[in-house]
Amino acid sequence: MIALTLATLALAIWLYLVFARGGFWLGRERDDTRPALLAVLPQVAIVVPARNEADNIAQSVISLLAQDYPALSLVLVDDDSSDGTAEIARRAAAEADAQDRLNVIRAGALPPRWTGKLWAVKQGIAAAAEKFAPKYLMLTDADIVHAPDTLRWLVAQAETNGLVLTSLTARWRCENLPERVHIPAFIYYFAMLYPFAWVNRPAHPMAGAAGGCMLVRADALRAAGGIDVIRDALIDDCALAAAMKKQGPIWLGLTDRVVSIRPYTTWGDIRRMVARSAYAQLNYSPLILAGTVAGLMLTYLVPPAVAVFASGWAQVLGIAAWVLMALSFQPILRFYRLSPLWGVALPAITFLFMLYTLDSAYQYAAGKGGAWKGRVQAKVQ
Repeated sequence: MIALTLATLALAIWLYLVFARGGFWLGRERDDTRPALLAVLPQVAIVVPARNEADNIAQSVISLLAQDYPALSLVLVDDDSSDGTAEIARRAAAEADAQDRLNVIRAGALPPRWTGKLWAVKQGIAAAAEKFAPKYLMLTDADIVHAPDTLRWLVAQAETNGLVLTSLTARWRCENLPERVHIPAFIYYFAMLYPFAWVNRPAHPMAGAAGGCMLVRADALRAAGGIDVIRDALIDDCALAAAMKKQGPIWLGLTDRVVSIRPYTTWGDIRRMVARSAYAQLNYSPLILAGTVAGLMLTYLVPPAVAVFASGWAQVLGIAAWVLMALSFQPILRFYRLSPLWGVALPAITFLFMLYTLDSAYQYAAGKGGAWKGRVQAKVQ
């Protein structure tokens, strides 16, 4: 009886997720069109915060300076790097004969209640506003590489649709085993939490963005209160999206134009990446954490358990839920060019993410929450 009840609940959850959660799993929101031609290209300032990014910064800067968009300036904020990040960026710009378009500033001392990244972004925006007065700000990370038409596409999308924020979810590296196990699932969970179709619907309260590539209308950001309104947010992209959606429509989609080049070569790399912000997603609440773990077990672990060990209707319902789960994973697996058989493994992958979430709560309780490049950014309340 217990197995049948659990299997029924799990199947009901998957019926809701597949048929009533904004079609999150279909991946239909993409930048698969050519950028529209604009009579006038508005001025854009690109702001890149960088802290110890010597391995990635040259590729990122070169891709930004190679944009097919003449009305741009690039502001790199060196966030107290100790590995020569700024000098590497300058050399890359010089080699591309575009040093006049690169502006390097050094971040000031980090004030209380700010994360390092957002403090750097604030200073970059201030410098861009003073020097270039741009209509749009492109916010991107130092480990992101852009196709030459990325900025043109973003601006055309924003101008054509009157958007205050336009964001593309970068394609992450998916080459070694830890990346193949985790990365597609990570993007799948992100789309489940923030269904892109709901994000893109102006009347819907859902708001989300991907921090690796965001185009923000400068006047709307000022009206929202600037970066200051999210100064201590660890999940800063979605916090910014929530603030911006109050100012106007936003858009979020998948892309092949924008690629993250940061490698996650070990299982520990993935664990630390997830643990850095997972507990912040749960508002640092033990009760929400307990509910999340219970929900993950019911949604992802019960279907295979009853499918294998139960009998009768419980087994049938468990198999049905597991099949729906695996089918819903297929579009993102195709996007990352992986075998459809990975869909069967989604329960095991989710179990790993559940452990990382528990580790995130432990790190927070130990005063190490939000650790990133020598900074602990989530303070125990």
